[in-house]
Amino acid sequence: MRWNCSSIENAPNFTPDLGKGTRESAFVYALASATLSHTIARACASGELPTCSCGATPAEVPGPGFRWGGCGDNLRYGLNMGSAFVDAPMKSSKSGGTQATKMMNLHNNAVGRQVLTESMETKCKCHGVSGSCSVKTCWKGLQDLSHIANELKSKYLGATKVIHRQTGTRRHLVPRELDIRPVRESEMVYLVSSPDYCIKNPKLGSYGTQDRLCNKTSVGSDSCNLMCCGRGYNAYTETIVERCQCKYFWCCYVMCKKCERTVERYVCK
Repeated sequence: MRWNCSSIENAPNFTPDLGKGTRESAFVYALASATLSHTIARACASGELPTCSCGATPAEVPGPGFRWGGCGDNLRYGLNMGSAFVDAPMKSSKSGGTQATKMMNLHNNAVGRQVLTESMETKCKCHGVSGSCSVKTCWKGLQDLSHIANELKSKYLGATKVIHRQTGTRRHLVPRELDIRPVRESEMVYLVSSPDYCIKNPKLGSYGTQDRLCNKTSVGSDSCNLMCCGRGYNAYTETIVERCQCKYFWCCYVMCKKCERTVERYVCK
C-alpha cells in the first residue's frame, strides 16, 4: 500500500501524519497497545517477570481427552499493566494534544486490547505411548502478533471517521457521516483525513511512492497504477540465485543445486 508503516520506524518521534488523528495514527496506537499487553502476558508465562506468573486455570470444564495444565499466557496481568502504561498520557492533563485526539487514542488503544483478547485460544500438548495422544494437556495462549496485526489492519481499512460533539452534558466521539449512532467499541476511529502518500512531503509526514516496487499485474493497492499515483513506472531485470533440485539423502541431510533466474521488476517514477 502507499502507506507501508515506514512512519513507525521513527517512534517515538512520530511524523506529522501520526500526530494528527489520522487513520494511520489509529492503527499505530491500537497495534502498540495490543503489542505491549501481548509482550507482558507472554513474559509472565515464560518467567521473565518476577511480579507475575502463569495465567489462571480456565474456569470452563475440560472436554473429553484433555486436562488443563501447562503455563498459559497471563492475559489479565498483561491487559492491566499494558493499559495502565499506554492510557496514562491520554488521561493526564499535563500531556499535549486536544481532548478529541486523547479520546480517539484511548478508544483505539482499547480496540487493540480487544483484538488481543479475542486472539486467546486453547493450545495443547499430546501425551501417550509413541505419541498416541491418548491424553492432552491444554492451556490458554495468545496467537502470534502477526495474526493480531492482520486483524487490526482489517479494522484500519474499515475505520470510521468521527467528530467530537457535545451530547448531553459531555462531549463524545460520534461518526461524522452517521452521527445518529454511538461509536462501536470494536471499530477503529480517526478524526482527520490522511495525506495521499503519493508525493514526498515532510510537513505532512508523507515519504512518497517514488522508487517503490509495484505489481504490474495486480488490480489491488500494490498495482502500478495505484501505487505510482498515475505517474507511470520503470522496468528493470534482476537475477535471483536460489536453491533448486533439492534431494534428501538417508540419513539425514539435504543437498541442493543453485539456480539462477531472471525476473522483471517495476518501480514507480
